[in-house]
Amino acid sequence: MFAVKATSKIPFPRTFEEFLEWFSTEDDCTEYLEWIRWPEGFVCPGCRSSKAWRTDRGLWHCQACQRQSSATAGTVFEDSRKPLRLWFHVMWLMMAQKTGLSARNLCDTYGFGSYQTAWGWLQKLRRVMIRSGREHLTGRVEVDEAFVGGQKEGTRGRGAEGKTAVLVAVEGAPKKKLGRVRFRCVAAITRESVEGFIMDYVEPGSVVVTDGLAVYDHLQAAGYNHQAHVITTGGEPARQELDHVHLVISLLKRWLGGTHQGAVTPAHLQAYLDEFAFRFNRRLSHHRGKLFYRLMQQAVTVRPPTVKALYASKLQPVGDT
Repeated sequence: MFAVKATSKIPFPRTFEEFLEWFSTEDDCTEYLEWIRWPEGFVCPGCRSSKAWRTDRGLWHCQACQRQSSATAGTVFEDSRKPLRLWFHVMWLMMAQKTGLSARNLCDTYGFGSYQTAWGWLQKLRRVMIRSGREHLTGRVEVDEAFVGGQKEGTRGRGAEGKTAVLVAVEGAPKKKLGRVRFRCVAAITRESVEGFIMDYVEPGSVVVTDGLAVYDHLQAAGYNHQAHVITTGGEPARQELDHVHLVISLLKRWLGGTHQGAVTPAHLQAYLDEFAFRFNRRLSHHRGKLFYRLMQQAVTVRPPTVKALYASKLQPVGDT
């Protein structure tokens, strides 16, 4: 099993130079992957037994149920014909750049022969960035809606055709640092979609700050301390109560328009929102290697759809029928 190489016992390389030292061979990558997946030693995915030996093919053979397992089975890396070293390099590059990585950038950097393959790799990584069972937002939480999509003629804002409705929640008190964020694509801004979003992501009893839209009127009855501020009549003081969420929405749109040139389809927008949340919630990390480490932890817990399935998917926003 992998032994942490850094003398400080930090379980991730802190610089690119350390990254190259840690993962100079395919075996280095496999050992690290096994350590991430089974930090206390191999555990059979089938029967949970820890008694096993390694076969000549590098598989773990369980003594109890005779099942053979690999470190990549059931992970992002399953069935990939590319070496783990390439995957590790892509993950490091994706996390090392604060603005993220587009499929076109990946093609240019690593010479992927197919744009579709590069896009599929990044999309598979985005699909595992959100940890199931995440802690709810607490304290004071600002909630607002945004409409994301390419430039369309005609109506802007609420009701803009061709745009995707996105609910946004941000922790933080006025004039203090922003906390964690949550996003969800929805078919429409309705009472049901709003309450479902808030109940899934915000701790009951928290202060929920919104604008004066009627869909938020029932939050008090749902167990939240709801504070509504009507922007049109409240002026600047009311707007300032939602400064955090408005800033996050602005940063999100700038990131989508900059790194990805606005080329994000509604069917896959949620995955990009998940990446933005993953990055934003870890923006204060001292080492970019920690993001690599967290992404690696997620990569071994979930097997995302295949690239072919991602291209064929017609995912609908939450609440669509």
